[in-house]
Amino acid sequence: MTALSGGQAARAGLAALLLSRYDVLLLDEPTNDLDLDGLERLERFVQGLRSPAVIVSHDREFLARTVNRVVELDLAQHQVGVYEGGYDSYLVERAVARRHAREAYEEYDDKLSGLKDRAQTQRNWMAQGVRNARRKATDNDKISRKTRAESSEKQAAKARQTQRMIERLEVVEEPRKEWELRMTIAAAPRSGAVVASLSRAVVRRGAFTLGPVDAQLNWADRVAVTGANGSGKTTLLAALLGRIPLDEGSGGLGSGVRVGEVDQARGLFLGPEPLARAFADAVPDWSESDVRTLLAKFGLTADHVPRPAASLSPGERTRAALALLQAREVNLLVLDEPTNHLDLPAIEQLEQALDSFPGTVLLVTHDRRMLDTVRVTRRWAMDAGRLSETLV
Repeated sequence: MTALSGGQAARAGLAALLLSRYDVLLLDEPTNDLDLDGLERLERFVQGLRSPAVIVSHDREFLARTVNRVVELDLAQHQVGVYEGGYDSYLVERAVARRHAREAYEEYDDKLSGLKDRAQTQRNWMAQGVRNARRKATDNDKISRKTRAESSEKQAAKARQTQRMIERLEVVEEPRKEWELRMTIAAAPRSGAVVASLSRAVVRRGAFTLGPVDAQLNWADRVAVTGANGSGKTTLLAALLGRIPLDEGSGGLGSGVRVGEVDQARGLFLGPEPLARAFADAVPDWSESDVRTLLAKFGLTADHVPRPAASLSPGERTRAALALLQAREVNLLVLDEPTNHLDLPAIEQLEQALDSFPGTVLLVTHDRRMLDTVRVTRRWAMDAGRLSETLV
């Protein structure tokens, strides 16, 4: 199993499920590393289940097609929410629930503020009445003294009544503000017109052969790469970037290209050195405090930075890789399955950052909603080492 690719290992795990007997099925991020065919097989399997299943997933399209109830672990509110219906109805219900929670708090806060202001006014009037009574204590007019006393007592009674209203007011806690990833991608000056190219390129790896491939990536191209597991997508990226030697043909990067990459293995953060050191090595001009501040913005706090990078969860290592894109100016963005292990808010932030990035984008993903959401100009499809292209 350790010699298999991520996609092959995922398929082996699914095959094991088909041979198992169980009362409850537990699937933790089952879509990671699966290609489109594997996703369709998994969906048909889950849809046909007669036993209950509990699924942890950040694959929005998979959830929309498979689940009929959503249990949300809301870290910001320290609550567990249960929503009947599918994923898309959950999004609608959650938005409504959050809006109602905010409206309920604002109504409570307005009412509480009004009562407190009234109570303060009544106390001021009462205090003014006491001062007037003291100033006119020598007044022999019994009727005036009685009127002032009654007025003070009335104000005191009103103040007590208002205080009781405050105490009886049902407290509504203010909804906690969620932590949000605010992601941008630092853009370098534009590169040359040709960003990367391959001409009759061939790469042989054991029984697998990539090519011959002819491909050209131009400035501001936005290319989505799809294909089955083992079809050669990652090998194609490595060949375009000049990371592996070509057995035949030619290729390489153009002039002025500055690459920002999130590789499938998140390899920059797989070593024994602390996270802060691994990150700082990639941005040697940054101070330690700047490194820690940026990592904190990506949810990697003081508890994470001293830990060995390899000990972080896959999602944490992915966020570190994304933080690096904000730290280093790049004009060619290469993303190989960037949504694997990312939570939903981070995926949405990545999509927004990609939309505003002015440079060249090469995106390998099986995330169907990302493929629908991210703006692309061309699509490359890999099939058994051969590349075909479709204009969008």
